Amino acid sequence: MPKGSNIDRQRALGGALGVVVLGFALTYHFFPRVFHVNPEDVAPRRSMSLGVAQPARTASAPMVVDRGEIDAGPPLTLAPAAVIAARTHRVDAALPAQKGEDPPEVVALLDRADKALHAGQVAGAPDSAASLYQQALKITPDSHRALQGLDEARARLVAAIGQDIALGDADAAGDLIESLRTLPGSEADVKTLDTSLGTLLKVRPMLAKAAALLGAGKVDGPGEDNALAGYRQVLAIDPQNAVAQQGLLQVQRAVLDRALAAVAQNDFDAADKALGEAQAIQPDSPAMRDATARVAGMRDQRASGLLAQARTALDAGNLALAQKFAAQAAAVKPDLAGLDEFHERLVNARLYASYRPGQVFTDSYVDLPGKAPSMVVIPTGSFMMGAADAEPGHSDTETPQHKVTIASGVAIGRTEVTVGQFREFVRASGYQPDSVTKGGSSIYDERGGVVRDDPQATWEDDYAGHPADDDMPVVNVSWNDAKAYVDWLAKHTGKSYRLPSEAEFEYALRGGTTTRYWWGDGTPDKRVENLTGALDRSRNGRRWSNAFRGYRDGYWGPAPVMSFLPNPFGLYDINGNVSEWVADCWHDSYLRAPRDGSAWINPGCSAHVVRGGSWGSAPDQDRSAYRQGVDADVRSARVGFRVAREL
Repeated sequence: MPKGSNIDRQRALGGALGVVVLGFALTYHFFPRVFHVNPEDVAPRRSMSLGVAQPARTASAPMVVDRGEIDAGPPLTLAPAAVIAARTHRVDAALPAQKGEDPPEVVALLDRADKALHAGQVAGAPDSAASLYQQALKITPDSHRALQGLDEARARLVAAIGQDIALGDADAAGDLIESLRTLPGSEADVKTLDTSLGTLLKVRPMLAKAAALLGAGKVDGPGEDNALAGYRQVLAIDPQNAVAQQGLLQVQRAVLDRALAAVAQNDFDAADKALGEAQAIQPDSPAMRDATARVAGMRDQRASGLLAQARTALDAGNLALAQKFAAQAAAVKPDLAGLDEFHERLVNARLYASYRPGQVFTDSYVDLPGKAPSMVVIPTGSFMMGAADAEPGHSDTETPQHKVTIASGVAIGRTEVTVGQFREFVRASGYQPDSVTKGGSSIYDERGGVVRDDPQATWEDDYAGHPADDDMPVVNVSWNDAKAYVDWLAKHTGKSYRLPSEAEFEYALRGGTTTRYWWGDGTPDKRVENLTGALDRSRNGRRWSNAFRGYRDGYWGPAPVMSFLPNPFGLYDINGNVSEWVADCWHDSYLRAPRDGSAWINPGCSAHVVRGGSWGSAPDQDRSAYRQGVDADVRSARVGFRVAREL
């Protein structure tokens, strides 16, 4: 791509050359003697006063005009006079009836007249076409051929005069008007053309001044002392003035050159301003269309280059530089393709470490074989935490309801931690869970239908104290055990794994909903979670006394993870299967609770919060706002946990 300075020099040279050529043409046209030229010594003007066949510029076209020329498009001003006459003149069909054939002497005159018309000798001399047609009419006043020929001669003369006036040749137009005066029936045309010639004589000095201003570089601007104002003044008087119209195009080209020069300096605001000014001068001209397309192409190229730089900076982790380049690209072209997608990537990089909300990912261990639990990226946002005063079944521990904003990206385990995942941790770390060191857990006794302590139950057992499969959620674990697991994950993945805060858990559980449960306000109409369903039965035929009416999930006790539907954020078993430990210490209300989603921790606290319903929870305990406090070393067949990771 050429340097801006080279472009400026080329455009300046081209513009100056155009101005010089236009100025030379106007000066030569209006003031030929400046160049020591006598107008009569050059190719003669279209004078028809002598009756001699002279080289005519436009009025000498043959009488027979090709129809393709007549129907040709603009500019009409540059067409031969015969074409203009044929296109604009309509022959009067109401000719008087001819009494007989033209006599031989009249035919001879008419043949001579036709030849003179064909040679461009239209009027002004005894042997011109108009004079010979008139002589024939004196002999035969009703000769159709003579009448039509004279009408054709008059039309050509009127067209030639109009053409000279349009081109600014007042002298030639004046000579031809004098010839037109000699033709009968030309009074109306003479009057109109005299008026047009007077207008030309009035605007000619204005044109000369505008050309001089253009040559001096005073192209446009405020006030009247510029070429644009001058040409507009001429066109206000003479809207069809061809010289002024061409002058406007020269002015527009100069303004368009300003637009292109501004683009070369990456000043697209100035370029847009110049394009707007040029559009006001001559809307939709070829030069306007060309310059607009060139500016658009350069705009695309510049904006695309900036966006590419922004992507490179983002890939390198330099978010501030990526944002800077993206803002510059948007300023150059707000609707640039790919800009919205990049902004989404930038937001995701800033909030979600280049993940996107809802994305599922799994971290590998850096020093061990294997992988951490699958995680789901939770979108940032705000929600009302706790229960409203009017919510049925709520308690004072769930109040006051308050707004919490999750402003930083966080990922939460797609499922509860399984027995298999916890076993991997115990084997690799040598950690001894509380169910082993302190002995047992509380489990469900199917025979009695109650929960009882079993000193032999460990984390390897299920809710009833039997060995658990690897895909079952781990239960019989304390808060201490859960904390030890997430600390181990953080160490061996190099990532910030931890237990979710209570606010994060409720926000993720709700999944953007505001109802009592994430699926609605009452009994679900499909198998959404492992809940206490009135249609469920234990092995011994027991049924729940306080359950969701008409609901059956097919399990009495925990189910393998991911056996049911995910909530709107893509999390499984978040409000059923097993309740879960979170990081917060227990507080019996939300007075002075954090509003930023962080965990509410008091150093040395002995009780922590358990959130979410379980396979044995009553419907009120499955509400999104439900919470309870439990000592950190308690183990239960109804409580497990899932992990969180900062992004």
